[in-house]
Amino acid sequence: MKALSLLGSTGSIGTNVLAVVRQFPERFRVVGLSAGRNVDLFAQQVLEFDPECVSVGDPALVARLAECLPPSYRSRIVSGLDGNCRVASWPSASMVISAVVGAVGLLPALAAIRAGKDLGLANKETLVMAGRLMMEAVREHGVQLLPIDSEHSAIFQALEAGRREDVSRIILTASGGPFRTWSSEALADATSDQALAHPNWTMGRKISIDSATLMNKGLEVIEARWLFDVSPEQIDVVVHPQSIVHSLVEFRDGSVVAQLGIPDMRIPIAYALSYPERLELGLSRLGLAQCGGLTFEQPDHDRFPALRMAYEALAMGGVKPAALNAANEVAVEAFLAGRIGFTQIAEIVGAALRMTEQADELDLQAILAADRQARVLTEQAIQAV
Repeated sequence: MKALSLLGSTGSIGTNVLAVVRQFPERFRVVGLSAGRNVDLFAQQVLEFDPECVSVGDPALVARLAECLPPSYRSRIVSGLDGNCRVASWPSASMVISAVVGAVGLLPALAAIRAGKDLGLANKETLVMAGRLMMEAVREHGVQLLPIDSEHSAIFQALEAGRREDVSRIILTASGGPFRTWSSEALADATSDQALAHPNWTMGRKISIDSATLMNKGLEVIEARWLFDVSPEQIDVVVHPQSIVHSLVEFRDGSVVAQLGIPDMRIPIAYALSYPERLELGLSRLGLAQCGGLTFEQPDHDRFPALRMAYEALAMGGVKPAALNAANEVAVEAFLAGRIGFTQIAEIVGAALRMTEQADELDLQAILAADRQARVLTEQAIQAV
């Protein structure tokens, strides 16, 4: 039986991880759980899975969580970033699933690796911020890093069709989000409710906005560069509105291997949890004849400049990807709060990216400093709007 610690248990990925665990109680048990602010749902999860250690994001919520649980749980509750790191390095866990959103995932992921835990990664921001540092830690500590994002899981699976040295190109697919066919003029007036209405996937608020701007795909490009040890020039993006082909790998003989499936996150989650075995999930099967046409388009960098910006940050190197991620987190939050317009997200992020000071990408403190500086610069730009 595999013992799991799950970071971000109340989010969309986290609840799907627990759905897989619930389906296979003989294979998996949860020994650590962490969540953000959804105390009511978190308390239900704690009571169901009975973990040895639990962490809530805000220390001010510890008392409220304790009130929802029997007295025996009170000694198990920790909180904040330190709590997340404790759950991530919990001694009895053999694998950690990072399903938190944003930069908050970096230090717990490093804590898990340094504690010798295999890591299932749904938090793409970790590799965006500190890709080289993370992958060096993975090699140093001899652990596995298994992708949970549907696109990176697809690439991981397709790579098994050949040798890594024969890979010519990685092709990430993007749904195009809810605004794929909108004009530039219409995008300027897009509302948060419209941006949150993803046509294919049920996701959290932040990732839904990133999908609408195509920043999500840009972050995935940076993640793929480190996760699969390929150059930026070997990573392409195509828009695939049906979300059936989850990504592709091209080999040097011209063969292209794709991973297809219904858009259900339980598939890549279960593959990461059970790798190299595959589990019978009881999900509906992909009927190719019923799919109709599968179409592919080039992304429009003029209407969706965030994707181009991610490639630029990757080319700059150093701490610039960390700055990109931090600025985007602040700008997305401002858009959701109605403080800026949809197209202003990319404009403000671009300005903060250029202004953040460059530093060494292997220096964890420099990465964290760039994250802080980019957040301040972004907030200043928002206030000036």
